[in-house]
Amino acid sequence: EVQLVESGGGSVEAGGSLRLSCVASGYPDSNYCIGWFRQAPGEEREGVAAIESDGSARYADSVKGRFTISKDNAKNTVYLQMKSLKPEDTAMYLCAEIYSGTWYPCGYWGQGTQVTVSS
Repeated sequence: EVQLVESGGGSVEAGGSLRLSCVASGYPDSNYCIGWFRQAPGEEREGVAAIESDGSARYADSVKGRFTISKDNAKNTVYLQMKSLKPEDTAMYLCAEIYSGTWYPCGYWGQGTQVTVSS
């Protein structure tokens, strides 16, 4: 059974940094693609970063240059390093398996981790 578990959220001031982790289990190998999404109350869910099985990454325009997604295959973990955080980054952050080359989830989601950025 595939499971995704996020951690690393918290409360920071604007300009601060956080690193989120998404630990994956139940995959037979590292050939899966993971996306980080966020959803604020009353807002639509937004894909912010994605990483392919080959390590290539893509980002939403809103986070380019501030967020970095990476993957440690030995630890089955995908990280989202977030820097220069802004109040508008406040949201629940979730990781999900996605179809390669897309932002479309396959169906596996973590439970989410809250990020709150104060001004």
